[in-house]
Amino acid sequence: MTGAGGGPSPLPGSSLSAARRDRELARLAGGEVVDLLVVGGGVTGAGVALDAASRGLSVALAEARDLAWGTSRWSSKLVHGGLRYLASGDLRLATESAQERDILLRRTAQHLVHPVPIMVPLTPAVSQADAAAMDAGLRFADLLRRGARTPSGTLPPPRRLTAVETHQLAPALRAAGLRGGLLYWDGQLVDDARLVVAIARTAASYGTRVLTRLRAVALNGTEALVEDAATGGTFTLRARAVVNATGVWAPTLAPEIRLRPSRGTHLVVAAGAFGGTRTALTVPMPGERNRYALVLPQDDGRVYVGLTDVPADDVADVPRPSAAEIETLLGVVSAVLDAPLDRADVLGAFAGLRPLLDLADDQSARGWRRRGGRAEARSADLSRRHAVRVGPDGVVTVVGGKLTTYRRMARDAVDAAVAHAGLAAGPCRTARLGLVGSAPRARLAAIDAPRRLVERYGTEAPAVLAEAGGDPGLLAPIAPGTSVTGAELLFALRHEGARDVDDLLDRRTRIGLVEADRTAALPAVARLFEAFAASPPVR
Repeated sequence: MTGAGGGPSPLPGSSLSAARRDRELARLAGGEVVDLLVVGGGVTGAGVALDAASRGLSVALAEARDLAWGTSRWSSKLVHGGLRYLASGDLRLATESAQERDILLRRTAQHLVHPVPIMVPLTPAVSQADAAAMDAGLRFADLLRRGARTPSGTLPPPRRLTAVETHQLAPALRAAGLRGGLLYWDGQLVDDARLVVAIARTAASYGTRVLTRLRAVALNGTEALVEDAATGGTFTLRARAVVNATGVWAPTLAPEIRLRPSRGTHLVVAAGAFGGTRTALTVPMPGERNRYALVLPQDDGRVYVGLTDVPADDVADVPRPSAAEIETLLGVVSAVLDAPLDRADVLGAFAGLRPLLDLADDQSARGWRRRGGRAEARSADLSRRHAVRVGPDGVVTVVGGKLTTYRRMARDAVDAAVAHAGLAAGPCRTARLGLVGSAPRARLAAIDAPRRLVERYGTEAPAVLAEAGGDPGLLAPIAPGTSVTGAELLFALRHEGARDVDDLLDRRTRIGLVEADRTAALPAVARLFEAFAASPPVR
């Protein structure tokens, strides 16, 4: 098969075009009944849709705005093995995280997830006792890595570094008092929003109707009143079971759900401020128990610095970092650097809300199938386990959890929906079901395309190049400060469900994380979008 530019096509059935959305929505609005309706197009909702569709169920996914519009695009982009959960004594969640990390790294998303070295610098602020405790934790985490059968060739075991080795890996560290470092390996996503899109498109290849710009106004166990943002019309979608996977917005559709959202803020900093560090860094937060700041190198000469964990009183559509959070992160990281950071080094900042469970009230906890957790004073101490509940109206709600364990959350939600509605479904298959673009690493390495594209699109990288149709201008960066090309934007419009300029800048690419980059890219993106909109639609 060939694509629009005469080259290879994406996975059959995975393309999310506007015409497909309208066609499938018309059938559902006309009375077609599906086995499962999923509300929410983040990583959990997309995961639920894929799990159910791959079991043989008919599925529709309704998302109020765009795929990965909410919390799923604001993560640290780590696929971690649960080291922090070990520190808090949650062995079960740590084990689950290590297993899910292995699945993403080696079976389902090899193009999007890769190993990353992370170093804990042993500065004067880290006592000998704390260093010993962290070293022991890293070695226990390595036992979980072995238990998950992740090869040491993929994630090497942790090791102690000398002061010289530590400074070589991270030249910006303050040398005075540096005793060395602890080096360990974890998983890192190229882009969290791209993971969500890949899951949703894989679900579409199994027949899922992926319907963005479709807001659920009210739910019960067999139907949803929805509003189409494209037309303003309202109608009812019918299903044999309904799953609410709307994250921090879950209580708006299931009032019995009680959450204690917390906000996590990241800074975007130029890589030059860290002197070309060759590893990510983990810096203990002074006075905090099991809390660390992360320094995470990214593409395009950027570094993410995060992350805070503060209660969020309001569930904002787009959370905003507070000045205090920004200053806290700058201060913690600057304490270990030879040249401290200041506000001028911050190119951008973003924040996301975690849908943490509030189980302090026994009445609110009644009926939950708990995955653990206890309510304490600090949001940082609340469990990151997930829970699935069948509400009094028959709606199955899944909340809590972490990006790394989205697949396990989806499995549990589908199990609950199948049991509640008596659906005929096969067993969960997603532990070995590759997402669009995935392939063994040896095959990915042999693809004739720039490595940057292979890391984002995997086996579909040649199809992205084909969107250029021989126009070299579409293979060049669209603006200074970014490597994104016009061909990628066309691919997003034709196959990835992008509907407007914001989708392109803020989710299919991450240009929008830095406002100056967004401003520079906006004219080119707008021109390309207008030209695409004027072309014949893809059916």
